[in-house]
Amino acid sequence: MWIANHLFERDPVSLAVSALGANPRLAVSLMAVSPFTVHPVQCAMAAATLDEIHPGRVTLCLGVGAPLDLASLGLAIEKPLRPMREALEIVRALLAGESVSHAGQSFKAVGRRLASGRRDVPIVLAASGPQMLELAGAAGDGVLISAGASVEFVRWCLSHVERGAKGRSVRRCGMVYAAVDADREAAYGRMRRLLAVLLRGAHHRMNLDLAGTQLDQEALRKAVAAGDWERAEGLITEDVIARHAVCGTPGEVKARIAAYGAAGLDELVLSGARDVRQTEALLEALL
Repeated sequence: MWIANHLFERDPVSLAVSALGANPRLAVSLMAVSPFTVHPVQCAMAAATLDEIHPGRVTLCLGVGAPLDLASLGLAIEKPLRPMREALEIVRALLAGESVSHAGQSFKAVGRRLASGRRDVPIVLAASGPQMLELAGAAGDGVLISAGASVEFVRWCLSHVERGAKGRSVRRCGMVYAAVDADREAAYGRMRRLLAVLLRGAHHRMNLDLAGTQLDQEALRKAVAAGDWERAEGLITEDVIARHAVCGTPGEVKARIAAYGAAGLDELVLSGARDVRQTEALLEALL
């Protein structure tokens, strides 16, 4: 279970405690904790403590954070690469049980180690830009490509991860919005508002262009800002949904998942199911 970390919503660490305690076979990923809102030492502490209680069932995913989320705190992160590299170094050292010694431009942590000692917690980096993707390949245990990515964008992202990895093994994960229904239109209806909110972001331009998606992002931003959901959802055509989600009948969902796997993903993180029945339907389609 990948537990999202969005500002002003539920706290992912608290939810992870509940999930891990509820099912001894379940593993969790904290996704994606931002060093711009949580100091890297605190990130390492949270992951290490969870792993100390539930060994081998925790992954820590670091990420810059959604630009609009960060803006709500008055944060404008123009050059996140160096701070993220520093955060990775600090977290990696602490989880390795080392006494950290880091005095960087963005973060400092000197002469201390985690009380929990060494914890084998994988570190995944959420990334979408070329340099951040290469950093994930070079310094992370894995990469997470964000929701709404087209198959073409996934291929482009993974090419940059491989460039950074230089032959080392990196777990390749991608989050996709998913909906399934015997009634194809019902499944597509579940996707429209989710994709309207997501794809309005300027950072999705490359994703849209690589897929050949026709979408008026400026009109979409204005509609969402005005709360005009009829207009916003109307801009998310069937073609947009088909290119940027796993959606449709059970057969279409299986084919779409196969396409993402063929693009190079090791793991798909299915998101967007809002109730138990939809979750069960997705699992049935996969099985």
